Amino acid sequence: MSPLIDMVFLLLIFFMVTAVFTKDTGVNINRPTAQSAIALDANAIFFTIDASGDIKHAGQPYTIAQIPNLLAEINPARQAPVTIIADRAVPTGLTLQLIDACQLAGLENIAIAASKK
Repeated sequence: MSPLIDMVFLLLIFFMVTAVFTKDTGVNINRPTAQSAIALDANAIFFTIDASGDIKHAGQPYTIAQIPNLLAEINPARQAPVTIIADRAVPTGLTLQLIDACQLAGLENIAIAASKK
């Protein structure tokens, strides 16, 4: 019985040594939990994305290409946080494009709003 335990131990060490550990890559976003409510900043810039994929700010529709210019116009100091309110049916790719456009405008404080469960 002892040689079998030795073999299992050697296999365990082998797999631990040969395992490849990678750092997850992706978009660094602020993901709020849906369990608690937090107060929204009065100076925040809100973008909504509806189920059809239309991006709106203050009720006006915008394209992804227009977002960096809009943010430079309404937030020249680049200090106001951006909150994205996306419909559940919106593809993740569109939300990521909006995040990229905000980062292109020099904003780093970007949050995605979630509804409370």
